[in-house]
Amino acid sequence: MIKIGVIGCGKIAQVRHIPEYADNKNVQLTGYCDLNFTRASELADKFGGKAFASYHELLADSEIDAVSVCTANQSHAEISIAALKAGKHVLCEKPMATSLEDCEAMVKAAHEANKFLMLGHNQRMAKAHIKARELIRSGLIGEVISFRTTFGHGGPETWSIDPGKGVWFFDKNRATIGALADLGTHKTDLIHFLLDQTIVETTARLFTLDKRDASGSLIGVDDNAFCLYRLSGGAVGTMTASWTYYGDEDNSTVLYGTKGTMRIFDDPDYSVKVTNRTGDRILYEIDKIQTNDNQTKSGIIDAFIDWVVNNKEPEISGVEALKTMRVIFASIESSQTGRIVIINQG
Repeated sequence: MIKIGVIGCGKIAQVRHIPEYADNKNVQLTGYCDLNFTRASELADKFGGKAFASYHELLADSEIDAVSVCTANQSHAEISIAALKAGKHVLCEKPMATSLEDCEAMVKAAHEANKFLMLGHNQRMAKAHIKARELIRSGLIGEVISFRTTFGHGGPETWSIDPGKGVWFFDKNRATIGALADLGTHKTDLIHFLLDQTIVETTARLFTLDKRDASGSLIGVDDNAFCLYRLSGGAVGTMTASWTYYGDEDNSTVLYGTKGTMRIFDDPDYSVKVTNRTGDRILYEIDKIQTNDNQTKSGIIDAFIDWVVNNKEPEISGVEALKTMRVIFASIESSQTGRIVIINQG
């Protein structure tokens, strides 16, 4: 039985981490910590376990084997490193951290502690993405030449546990990065996953186009990010992350290969649609992509517990997530300097 502590009891913890842990037969929810102690106490009463006044107290509990870090972006590294040093396995929400140095320190701490560090890049767990990767590896659409991947919705104002224009996502001190970190990390990681290649070059522009805080001023972080990526295998494509898609969400990826085109979550009926060079179509009805309004089981929690139980390094490890974060920070540099940035993937 893996005993779990949850640090940060906001929306993502309440709709994903805690209920999915509660549904896993190998888990005992043991501890909760939040800046709002009442919130943590209510969850302890509902799911069992104890509320702690600080994450330090939670990490000092020797019974807790692993933790979920579900706090605001700027505290991910501090809490994750402390947890690893305390001998806990860590599942951290994205983005990994708010500086490349902190991301690297997290990976180092996991290595030194001999504990697992996993990131919540749940798009890898979508059945359609797993099937798409299998089809790409089989050569169905040939060599991928170019691509476009998009994640856009109306913003995090209604997603937060404390909804409205005062959400921490809009606060530069707590978030540091906006849509690029919130949504762009998912699609950047997805491209690495689907194509078995790494992004080695980025040209990017980050904008704050529409989102305003409670005072009516434009928020201090980006609400749109537009990136042009070049991959290690030669493919070139775009990644768009946006908080200003006020109609339907767009969580699609399109891959253009030498033998055909693959569209993923780009059709309301078919999650994967392949069209070859002669116009023949192969349609796959596999699953539906999650949206803010339609949360389904992510698979992330079960995978994390499975890897801990079987003492197996997570596929979505800190080392793997570091590849994505190098791209994110290189994209910020590109936007700030107006230049193409070559990424050293180590």
